[in-house]
Amino acid sequence: MTPLTMTSQYATPRNLALAEGRQSYREGGEGPAIVLLHGISSGAASWAPLTEHLEGYRLLAWDAPGYADSQALSGPHPTAEDYAARLDAWLEALGIERCVLVGHSLGAMMACAYAALRPERLAGVVLADPALGYRDADADKRDEVYRSRWTMLAEQGHEAYAAARAPRLLREDASPDDIARVREGMQRLHVEGFAQASWMLANDSLEGYLNRSTLNVPAIVLCGAEDRITTPQASRALAGLLDLPYHAIAHAGHASYIDAPQAFAAVVDTFSRPLLKTQ
Repeated sequence: MTPLTMTSQYATPRNLALAEGRQSYREGGEGPAIVLLHGISSGAASWAPLTEHLEGYRLLAWDAPGYADSQALSGPHPTAEDYAARLDAWLEALGIERCVLVGHSLGAMMACAYAALRPERLAGVVLADPALGYRDADADKRDEVYRSRWTMLAEQGHEAYAAARAPRLLREDASPDDIARVREGMQRLHVEGFAQASWMLANDSLEGYLNRSTLNVPAIVLCGAEDRITTPQASRALAGLLDLPYHAIAHAGHASYIDAPQAFAAVVDTFSRPLLKTQ
């Protein structure tokens, strides 16, 4: 399958009816599965640049509950476990028995919760520009984090919010096309799903799931060298705490897979290929 064919295939949104609710996603390529979990201000469509550089895999990117056409979770105050349960139902419905899970930003917290829930389904985990969560912060800080995004979206509207926020997710000299991609993703956000994800960020913790699961699957941490949101220092410290390999993505900001898709894909491929080669 050529990159062009994969990209074209990936461009078409899909929906799957689950007992837990409608789940939207995008898919491209053939081979062992790599599953992509986006961050709080994004969606499945944002991974499209990566598809040009990861041939030989079946790439599956979900729209998290409450994003795009995915039905929101039932309660307003979810944990990463709730997202992991929906993820498990989706992968089960797709017949995915084993995969490498790539979690970006808030998606990294979901990936760790899934590693605690179903480690037997994972060949490996990539924690990309990981958001650590604020569960252990004081109440005022948690409330500030919770309200800092979705209330601005509700008050300012999608266009103004995206115009102000999108450039911060990329490197300082990001291309206009990349800024436009991030902005377009933000313009598709739903306030309800955004608020649920914001609650999870403010009141849950990535490290809590790592302690429970002891991360008993192969894993790596990577981060954009110019990430202003989840900094390289914090990501490197997480890798050191867990005794995991750390990879810096040069000339990339928080959305490192958009700023530098080829370099990001190379790290994912080098990590994933030996883990999935027996499939």
